[in-house]
Amino acid sequence: MSATGRTATGEAPFAVEVRRSTRRRRSVGAELVGDTLRVTIPSWMSRAEEAQWVHEMSRRFSRRLSTDRIDLTRRAAGLARRHQLDRPATISWATDMTTRWGSCTPATRTVRISDRLAAFPDWVLDYVIVHELAHLREAGHGPGFWALVHRYPRTERAIGYLIAKAGESDETDDLPDDVPAGV
Repeated sequence: MSATGRTATGEAPFAVEVRRSTRRRRSVGAELVGDTLRVTIPSWMSRAEEAQWVHEMSRRFSRRLSTDRIDLTRRAAGLARRHQLDRPATISWATDMTTRWGSCTPATRTVRISDRLAAFPDWVLDYVIVHELAHLREAGHGPGFWALVHRYPRTERAIGYLIAKAGESDETDDLPDDVPAGV
């Protein structure tokens, strides 16, 4: 079976080829071969389950492709320099981050950014990076932390955007509950 994977904008970044396997018992696999996403499913799956897995794997691979366009290390270095913040030792995309937009581990100077942000406007991604870079200096969300974050001029706008996006998906854990008044 062949189908087309579609992004949120309706573009088709790749064709989808489904292979049924008698050797697969429970797991579903996917790999991008050229411009074709090859999804391998157990032979016993129904057409509805097949369609669900094609949709899910297409979504995952579309998201991954969109992260490839962004060099997080370079972007974080530029934002750190521009807003006088510390640079992380490492910054990477997180494909398993579903309840937060980003995370920072100050002890190891590691920043992880949800790959969901790759589909958002660049100024929103930049806000989340600045937010996490501020945690390299201020672990909590006190006044000192917010003073650092507000060096980024689109902070309030980006927070509003993220609140709206979190509301669309009912992911209330993404809402910043510690934003100071006026933000």
